[in-house]
Amino acid sequence: MMGFLKVENLYKVYGKDENLVTALNGVSLTIEKGGFTAIIGSSGSGKSTLLHAIAGVDVPTKGKIFLNGQDVYDQPNDRLAIFRRRQVGLIYQFHNLIPTLNVVENITLPVLMDRRKVNKQRLDDLLELLGLKERKTHLPNQLSGGQQQRVAIGRALMNAPQVMLADEPTGSLDSRNGQEIVRLLKKSNREFGQTLILVTHDENIALQADRIICISDGMVTKDERKVKHS
Repeated sequence: MMGFLKVENLYKVYGKDENLVTALNGVSLTIEKGGFTAIIGSSGSGKSTLLHAIAGVDVPTKGKIFLNGQDVYDQPNDRLAIFRRRQVGLIYQFHNLIPTLNVVENITLPVLMDRRKVNKQRLDDLLELLGLKERKTHLPNQLSGGQQQRVAIGRALMNAPQVMLADEPTGSLDSRNGQEIVRLLKKSNREFGQTLILVTHDENIALQADRIICISDGMVTKDERKVKHS
């Protein structure tokens, strides 16, 4: 199980000369398959940059990322786009739903973009898991913030990705809806066996993870694993 996701000596630098910003400064870590890892740190610490690099969205300046032995960035752009759609589910703080598409259309969008057939059983299972069965034909503006974030989770899960990456998924929600979103993410982590990596500044959410990685000034400053009692 070891070495499912490996980040090796990762750097991300923006700008140049006096405007140079080092967002990631030599980050190395290994994440096991099927776990729940929380990445914490203050605003501007580099935690979201790290998440987006793992997702194949933000190309690192230097260093490598391997998923299942595959060098994520050592592939042409068209293959990288397929990797992002199939291997990774990315959930943002703001839902990024298509306003003219209903719940089912938003959830199945990654499959349709892949020109693949929608797995109806998986769609039904997700609608059940997310409590959206009665909202299938609703447009985003007919949903609450918590419901919209559930749709975003459904979209991220629809292709059965190996890794779920959540960037402050509760940041725009009240505490009750936020707790519900975390519960759903943990449930999908357990039931679908997906590796969950969640960026948060909320200590209560981080404490629910199997492992907490603290990032400061683009570097890993702490890496703690929860002791599992038999």
